[in-house]
Amino acid sequence: MVIYPAIDIREGRVVRLTQGDFEKEKIYSENPVDVAFGWKEKGASALHIVDLDGAFFGKPQNLDVIQEIVDKVRIPVQMGGGIRNFEILEGIMDIGINRAVLGTSAILDELFLRKALLRFSERILVGLDVKGEKIAISGWQRLTDYKLDELLLKMGDLGLREAIITDIERDGMMNGPNISLFESLLKHIQHIKIIASGGISTMSDIMHLSRLPISGVIIGKALYEGKIDLGGMVKLLKDG
Repeated sequence: MVIYPAIDIREGRVVRLTQGDFEKEKIYSENPVDVAFGWKEKGASALHIVDLDGAFFGKPQNLDVIQEIVDKVRIPVQMGGGIRNFEILEGIMDIGINRAVLGTSAILDELFLRKALLRFSERILVGLDVKGEKIAISGWQRLTDYKLDELLLKMGDLGLREAIITDIERDGMMNGPNISLFESLLKHIQHIKIIASGGISTMSDIMHLSRLPISGVIIGKALYEGKIDLGGMVKLLKDG
């Protein structure tokens, strides 16, 4: 199971939002590159970067600093936020992003998702953000009526092999992940790997998730607030 430290970038700074609310922002650093180096030094083997401005405006806004992270830190980076057409997707891949995370575009534009999967295969992830029983899009600003398991199965038929599932109501709340959501989902979804996100706040949370067939976890606020020791967690998972 891969641990992905989250680096959410807004206006060139590392921030965290609470439940996806742009009005509930906390700034953790003015220098995302330094933050990325820090997570690498503590044992991170990959990073999860979100261009929050891109998610809000529909087009990446922080590519200069993201490319600097890719070029200087030199560990795999998966990135999402505003990747809503094929031209943008190709540009993201050209700067050295290891995997692109599609959200709104993958849900609303099946042709785009199909084309992305045909061109980039397993370098494409889909991020599905759940609030209650609904899936949110457009930077978590709009709720849809799509059902999570049905949508994943449909995307799997198109060739999707891995997805990030985020419980928005848990995100940034530090009250633990929605274990029942992942347990239920894994019973129905057999051929798509699941990366868990939202609410992971203790080493116990991670160990609980590691006992499920989860391919990775994304951790944000708990790392920035010092609730989880990344180096210790990486070592614990390696040992076993």
